Amino acid sequence: MTPHLYTQKILILDFGSQYTQLIARRVREAKVYCEIHPFNMSLDAIEAFSPRGIVLSGGPASIYDEGAPLADRRILELNLPILGICYGMQYLTQVLGGDVGKSGDREYGNATLTIEDDRDLFYGFGKGEGRTVWMSHGDHIDRMPAGFVALAGSKNSPVAAMADAARRLFGVQFHPEVAHTPDGSRMLRNFLFRICGCEPSWNMASFVQETVSALREKIGDGRVICGLSGGVDSSVTAVLLHRAIGDQLACILVDNGLLRKGEAREVMELFQQHDGMDLHLVDASDHFLGHLRGVVDPEEKRKIIGREFITVFEEKARELGKARYLAQGTLYPDVIESVSFKGPSATIKSHHNVGGLPDVMDLDLIEPLRELFKDEVRQVGAELGLPRELIMRQPFPGPGLAVRILGEIDRERLEILRAADAVVIEEIRMAGLYEKVWQSFAVLLPIRTVGVMGDERTYENVIAIRVVDSLDAMTADWSKIPYEVLGRISNRIINSVKGVNRVVYDISSKPPSTIEWE
Repeated sequence: MTPHLYTQKILILDFGSQYTQLIARRVREAKVYCEIHPFNMSLDAIEAFSPRGIVLSGGPASIYDEGAPLADRRILELNLPILGICYGMQYLTQVLGGDVGKSGDREYGNATLTIEDDRDLFYGFGKGEGRTVWMSHGDHIDRMPAGFVALAGSKNSPVAAMADAARRLFGVQFHPEVAHTPDGSRMLRNFLFRICGCEPSWNMASFVQETVSALREKIGDGRVICGLSGGVDSSVTAVLLHRAIGDQLACILVDNGLLRKGEAREVMELFQQHDGMDLHLVDASDHFLGHLRGVVDPEEKRKIIGREFITVFEEKARELGKARYLAQGTLYPDVIESVSFKGPSATIKSHHNVGGLPDVMDLDLIEPLRELFKDEVRQVGAELGLPRELIMRQPFPGPGLAVRILGEIDRERLEILRAADAVVIEEIRMAGLYEKVWQSFAVLLPIRTVGVMGDERTYENVIAIRVVDSLDAMTADWSKIPYEVLGRISNRIINSVKGVNRVVYDISSKPPSTIEWE
């Protein structure tokens, strides 16, 4: 459901770079709407999308590899501004008759850029000024195509940026989208505003207005079922739909017994404040825990939870009467994953959403947030008047505490983890860190250790604390939170949570580790 109000759009063609999503984020941060599509998007589809400009992403391939990804070269005949980044620059060079060669050594990391032409892409930078940029390439430009001139160079890349200004074709060997290129956002904004002629018109107030109108038109007098978890994505989806169609929406909150302390009650109280919202709580904790009894394999846990969610959700939905649509809080990173030229990931986590329900219940999907990144969803929530504590809520996995209890799940272990997790969140909030970190939570390990309490030997459980910094969960680093905060968390858990005598802190990053332990 691309907003038709946004005629100023940028198309990003994905050649497989790990940074492609970052390009989109930087464009959106400049308040210009953009979408990522595979490099082999058809020319007809590109013309129908009607972009103001095209960005060609980087990628892991060499332009001369057998089967190297190649876009339709007719995009060069559309008279649109094009910016090629790394592999995208090499693609432009190759299809326009220049020469790409192998570097003696792969250039990876920081490099100093010397600007030779401070117009267009480097407007406002000044000639000759050293700028730090991030390189990641094994090929380089040996000979530019006819009509191109070098805009900037580095020690190992004499042609680190090039342009055919008359045709509005530009290429950079470095990655302006990453934080390691401090002035990269300025470069991209020069491309968007000076070269493509865009204006900063993409904002969430307009998105809400347009989406509400589009939802009303699409749904008509149909009924919609929405699975509400209390997380940011499903909450914003529900409130957006409620604004659009009112009592045609029914929301179902399934308490699978794996939620955090007091979570189901808090969600119900919050959403009951929205006049007329039809919200139904299903207490299915016995059902889920019965099916999880004795299960220790992480993926098997996910499959069971996903399967039984469908069973419980479908049963409740049928009680509520015939619906035509199922609403999901799908976000743009999920969409990008599914359309990447590399195809979906080898193992899609089976808890990601309520996959399977549309087929089982013969429903059409409504995904009003499928064009947004997480930070944009939070802005939509603010536009809709949702409280800040909900908008800024940290991500919570679909299988809930099941993937934070290593080993078998039972009520006793769940209560230990809930109590410990509540301490972590409370102390992180009191330290003013909750909105500064990406996630903070407790994990119950499948081991016991020796301890001493009140002159008596104990043999009890271990809690691991996980706090990470991230922008989008694609990568994450462990948070360097103050020792005194860690000390308070440890002391409170050991003193107040019965059955725990040791607390450890996880100092691993993603990759190679994951954020969740299972």
